[in-house]
Amino acid sequence: MNPIENPASSDCTPPAPGTSGVCLVVDEMHPSLRPLLQAIGVEINYCPNLTATEIPAALAAFPYEGLMVRSKLRVTAALLAHGPHLRYVARAGAGVDNIDEAAMATAGVTLLNAPEGNRDAVGEYAVGLLLALFRNISRADHEVRQGQWRREANRGEEIGGKTIGLLGYGHMGRAFARRLSAFDCTVLAHDIDPSCAPDTNAALVSLPELQARAEVLSLHIPYSAANHHFVGEELLAGFAAPLWVLNTARGEVLNHAALVRGLQGGTVRGAALDVLENEKLSALAAAQQANFDFLRKASNVVLSPHIGGWTHQSYARINEVLVEKIRAFRAGLSVGEVGS
Repeated sequence: MNPIENPASSDCTPPAPGTSGVCLVVDEMHPSLRPLLQAIGVEINYCPNLTATEIPAALAAFPYEGLMVRSKLRVTAALLAHGPHLRYVARAGAGVDNIDEAAMATAGVTLLNAPEGNRDAVGEYAVGLLLALFRNISRADHEVRQGQWRREANRGEEIGGKTIGLLGYGHMGRAFARRLSAFDCTVLAHDIDPSCAPDTNAALVSLPELQARAEVLSLHIPYSAANHHFVGEELLAGFAAPLWVLNTARGEVLNHAALVRGLQGGTVRGAALDVLENEKLSALAAAQQANFDFLRKASNVVLSPHIGGWTHQSYARINEVLVEKIRAFRAGLSVGEVGS
């Protein structure tokens, strides 16, 4: 049995004493992980069936050098205390909102993540969401399946000639802008990072200019306490034109109540959301349930279950990016961007 392809929690036992350079992997990963890591001298203990409550004991049972996670686990000071030998935590994906970076710095543990691994998937998917929204693809598909043939009611908009505003111009925003370059539209981007460099695919502008010119707002900012509901009533009301809203970032950066009010009042023309403020749909608070009920019934809203970066290709590519960063880190080299 290949433990990567068919993992079992009962097989998750610490390596033999004296084994060095071992990484504990606690989430499902593409089968290429073990050979890629072995090629750079790193062994893994592959334990994706461990629950979050079992992981501290697993960390304490062996002097692991690394810990690899996706999103089921919060990496906190309390967790790190169980792994005093940890040198790095590798996050298989882009977002690090489940990792306490201050606690990592205090513990002297390096954070590695892999936004380069799924940026192309997110860039393509954002284009798909925009097309679905502009051309009423989801609604038209549903109607035809119901025996309705409503051409005029589904007359759509073209991307060409539109001004698309990107909030955040990191890996994901740049991947989206690169694909939009083929659509004969204007792309504006706003980013608070002073080191954010312009490129040929988007013009970097201030937030007021973005609000004055954009007809579409696409969110590409990470979630943090400072960004909680960053896109809310005041920011949305500041746009000069009625707006289409896309979110492939994190649900919590968008105030869903404000979005619903915008859709109800016509200041938001439509929305395409790959992420929600609470993605546990069976455990929504009353206000969240009310917002979700409106969104799921609205014909000008497209919803999907956080699959923007979720492709067969990105699943493997994330491994490649993380392994290269682990190799560079262990060699004492700068852990920079992987890929073009």
